[in-house]
Amino acid sequence: MPARTPLTLTHSAAQLQALGAQLRARRKALKVSSTAAAEAAGMSRVTLHRIEKGEASVAAGAWANAMAVLGLSLVALDADDTTAMREGDIPEADLSQWIPVRVRLAGYPQLQALAWQVHGTDTLTPLEALGIYERNARHLDTAAMTPAEQALLQALRAGLGGTAVMDRPDV
Repeated sequence: MPARTPLTLTHSAAQLQALGAQLRARRKALKVSSTAAAEAAGMSRVTLHRIEKGEASVAAGAWANAMAVLGLSLVALDADDTTAMREGDIPEADLSQWIPVRVRLAGYPQLQALAWQVHGTDTLTPLEALGIYERNARHLDTAAMTPAEQALLQALRAGLGGTAVMDRPDV
């Protein structure tokens, strides 16, 4: 007679499937292809697909990398504390060190204004975005930047080695 699967294992499998579905939904909402997300996370597209399906055999580090690329973080919550699971009770992630796979121009007004010459796309690679910020620093209105755009620029500079645009006295 085959051994029965303990209840906790089936519950864990359901949680992983739900988490994988959330990752996939986040990736789709960001309009990032599975290939781009997988490359940014340092894994194969097949591994990302297995994560999005909720397969438990994928290493925890791969799960964490996939989440980080999508601007999410892996947080352990006390299973008995159901109040922390309500939407709005979990604090927003610190995006100051997060670099998106693709930078949507519509989300960053100053970048969109600086990228007036870019045609045929509404997204840029992080390197392209940093290049536009750096080349057009004299036109950048840092006072008009949203907190999200300031966080993006800070993360791009930290992660890709850009000049401290916002710290320049002439800007």
